[in-house]
Amino acid sequence: MDGGADGERLAASLTAWLDRLEFVDLGTDEVTARIIDAAAAWAAAQGWRSYRRAASVLPLPPPMTDRHSVLDVACARRDGPPVVIEVDHTDRRRTWEKLTAETAAGRVALWVRWGPGRFAAPPAPIRLVTCEVSRHSGPPGAGRRHSRTTGPARPAPVHSARDVDPVVEPLPLPSADPGAS
Repeated sequence: MDGGADGERLAASLTAWLDRLEFVDLGTDEVTARIIDAAAAWAAAQGWRSYRRAASVLPLPPPMTDRHSVLDVACARRDGPPVVIEVDHTDRRRTWEKLTAETAAGRVALWVRWGPGRFAAPPAPIRLVTCEVSRHSGPPGAGRRHSRTTGPARPAPVHSARDVDPVVEPLPLPSADPGAS
């Protein structure tokens, strides 16, 4: 399988996996951690070894050029090149640079973007995986909160089943005659 088709297939598979993810009222860091956990679980379900905070091929910018950037999840697989996954809620140029360096090194790069939508497409051959969430203000000092549900909107409430007399009693209407009181 060529790298492009493999990347598309993997992005579609991870998208389907993340489509089942649900959470309510989580902070930004908690959502990112939850998605990283889900990506690692997806890799395990494929039978791959996965590593969190794995070293990237891209060195950090000066003055720390002797160190390397890290990847959220890196996956080793027998049936193809390694897969690397980055999870972000913002559109960071540094992530593009890191994933581009990973693809140049022969890895399949998946970029999971989460948020309320309007995700910019990364440059090829990076594959975009989206995870839409809703956001709202949290309690004072708590920052934004994020939620994601996969089911339909809330069902209508169940009404009480009390015995109710179905007889409708007419209400007195004011007279149309202006002289009547």
